[in-house]
Amino acid sequence: MRNNLLLLILILANLQLNAQDILGKWKTIDDETGEPKSVVEIYEKEGKIYGKIVDILTKNRDAICKKCDGENKNQPILGLEIINGLEKDDAIYEGGTILNPENGKVYKCRLKLEEDTDTLQVRGYIAFLYKTQYWKRVIE
Repeated sequence: MRNNLLLLILILANLQLNAQDILGKWKTIDDETGEPKSVVEIYEKEGKIYGKIVDILTKNRDAICKKCDGENKNQPILGLEIINGLEKDDAIYEGGTILNPENGKVYKCRLKLEEDTDTLQVRGYIAFLYKTQYWKRVIE
């Protein structure tokens, strides 16, 4: 009985850790140069997943989102919420959007943790056209 209880506690703890693997800080990588560009903190709010830029690793730390629409127009990129309203579906987070502050466009978004758990597959797409980036976990 005691062993079964311990096993149940370990299984529940593991499930809780796996559910939160995606949460935390992730370093974005420039597609063209391969250099780190920013740090995005992914967090949960009211059962959904969001992400905001918490650090800019390039020279232009004071950049604003000139090409964004609505409430994001001309807002500082530092602090900008770029991932909005994703929900977990097995190992994938989807059903929300991602904003590209460079061009101001909003795309459907899908996030998936790679097997090494230190790499996050980030996919923005319109219909069947998509672009994938791989972000690296920030170890603090």
